[in-house]
Amino acid sequence: MDELKKTIKNLIISMRPRQWIKNLFLFAAIIFVKQFSDIEKLAAVFEAFIIFCFASSAIYLLNDAVDAPYDRRHPQKRLRPIAAGELPVFGAVFAAAVFGALSVFWSFYINNFFALAVIGFLALNVLYSFYLKRFVIIDVITIALGFVIRVIAGAVAIDVRFSEWLILSTFFLTLFLAISKRKNELMHAEETEAREGLGRYSLALLDQMNAIVLPSTIITYAFYTFSSEHSKLLMITIPIVLYGLFRYLFLINIKTRSDDGPTDDLLLDKHLLATVFIWLAVSVAMILYAG
Repeated sequence: MDELKKTIKNLIISMRPRQWIKNLFLFAAIIFVKQFSDIEKLAAVFEAFIIFCFASSAIYLLNDAVDAPYDRRHPQKRLRPIAAGELPVFGAVFAAAVFGALSVFWSFYINNFFALAVIGFLALNVLYSFYLKRFVIIDVITIALGFVIRVIAGAVAIDVRFSEWLILSTFFLTLFLAISKRKNELMHAEETEAREGLGRYSLALLDQMNAIVLPSTIITYAFYTFSSEHSKLLMITIPIVLYGLFRYLFLINIKTRSDDGPTDDLLLDKHLLATVFIWLAVSVAMILYAG
């Protein structure tokens, strides 16, 4: 019984529930099309969120199983249950298959387009785990596309039209976060054995990439606020977004090692967490005021 409890505990840890915060991107559409007061649609997005939690956990389990040989040589990642041998690789892969299949079958109960989004998310991330993460630039673009799929999935789950500018700003924002995470990994690469692909980056290249992506994030978000059919008052949130982006840049350049990247930064940095809550509160207030 104790062994079973230990296995379940290690399985839950490997599912990385703290990373489920990324699936909150599914709520973007229902908030910005002013449908959050519709209980039926809100329930549908919550259901979609749970489905994506299973799907993303399937990917985390698979990715940790694939990366176990590298993680065992990493000072922090070697403590992960799969790398430490506390959760068998076969068991992790089997659980990943079960969670992946569950998320796909469940998604069809929402609608077929949402199911396609879930299948696309899983397929993209399986490719990333086995192949795409080896390639410079393609790896960070793949990560950003995963978030774009989340936003689109949240929209199709409740059958609402999503703004092209919202999709673009999501892509550039998450691309910025992915590039910044790579920079942090490279800054601390001497502490561990760099995984395949990371060594091909340089700090100068990553800084140049962010010099393009960061302005693109701001511009596309600004265009979204100007073109919003619900409230152009959303442009008031632009300075809040600017502060959040600059705060994250500051953290990346001064912080110590963080394996979980943006998720840890958001949850552990009070300034960044407060910025997100203020941005969300002001955005909702402006949308309601315009209505």
